[in-house]
Amino acid sequence: MSSNAFGQLLLRLRLEAGRTQEQQAEAINTVSGRETMTRREISRYENGENIPTSHTVAHIAVACGLSPDQLKREAASARAQRRKSPVKQELDDMKRRTMLGAGPLIGAALASEPWGRLTHALNRGSQLDSRSAETLAERAGALHISENHLTAQQLQRNVVVHLDAITTALAQSRAHEKELSIAAGETAALAGWLAWDLGDQPSARCYYQVAADCARVAGHPPLRALTLAYASYGASTPARRIELLADAAKHVRGPGNATAAAWVHGRHAEELAAAGETTPALRALDRARTAYDYADPTAEQTWVRFMSPARMDSLALSVLGELAHPELNEAATAATQRLGSDLPDAGVVILGDLAAALLKGSDTEHGVHVVRKFVAAATARPNTMGRARALAIAGQLPDRERDLAAQLRVLAA
Repeated sequence: MSSNAFGQLLLRLRLEAGRTQEQQAEAINTVSGRETMTRREISRYENGENIPTSHTVAHIAVACGLSPDQLKREAASARAQRRKSPVKQELDDMKRRTMLGAGPLIGAALASEPWGRLTHALNRGSQLDSRSAETLAERAGALHISENHLTAQQLQRNVVVHLDAITTALAQSRAHEKELSIAAGETAALAGWLAWDLGDQPSARCYYQVAADCARVAGHPPLRALTLAYASYGASTPARRIELLADAAKHVRGPGNATAAAWVHGRHAEELAAAGETTPALRALDRARTAYDYADPTAEQTWVRFMSPARMDSLALSVLGELAHPELNEAATAATQRLGSDLPDAGVVILGDLAAALLKGSDTEHGVHVVRKFVAAATARPNTMGRARALAIAGQLPDRERDLAAQLRVLAA
């Protein structure tokens, strides 16, 4: 294969994935975990001016839902041909290749929205190797952790690009259909939550629906729980939020789901407390804490790794603060000690929940002090969770702290 023919192959892969050159660069960077690929470099590859290295070829393959070994062979052939002769070959050289078969890679490119492409891909398939599938699944889990240090706007682009990468891969692989369907659903659920956070409720509903479809196709109850729990944030009434979380709790029973169960029960406790259901809220919090005692985030679903001890603390503080519970001060002290002076990414979240809990619990002096620490941390490490908490805390401050409340509203915006 000539370098021009290989370039045309890369062009075909990109077009059949429904991406611009800039989007292709983003997809490759998502797979590699580095921001090194550019639109200009994609153009050079497709015009036959340059042939990517083996590592880059592997990343391109995964981004396009192919086996790296297949695309590496084509690249090696192009390099060998370039060394033998500078004469350009006709594009028929590429057409004779049988690597991709006669049909299009993915009809999902015809769909105009990410959830539409994913829905289409659930009904297709051919081949993808295990390593590529594992890489895509791991990346889906990593995106859930990214919400600790990225804003919704920053994270949304990464999530949509990765969803398209999984969609393309899913259309090529029945052997890894369950694994990729779960990863796709996890990514779609996160995309729905981000869409809700950015005020795009119609898109959020579509993402949640396709995430539920992925859970059904994969036969994976924890993914269904994830979708329901994320959807609870945007439910129209407290009763509906509680209903969704009660349903989610049914899907995280049994071994291997302890971390997911801790989060779902913790969220359930939050909403029950907000609704004034004291006893049910405390029972749900007990279930969350008990589940977390048995949790091993590194051995369960990839998305649960965001559920750190700090996140468990933030859930408990949220519940106890809402209820003005006597245990609040003790829990706040323990949470502060666990945070320490070296604030982790999730520390922004816990400072926000700690501040809100103290203000609700009438410890105003301490609460204002923590709010100031929260503002400093959230300014240095803006993220979606911090933004939501800033808006909530602004309305809880006493009148004398108007300037601080204004800072929080700017932070939230």
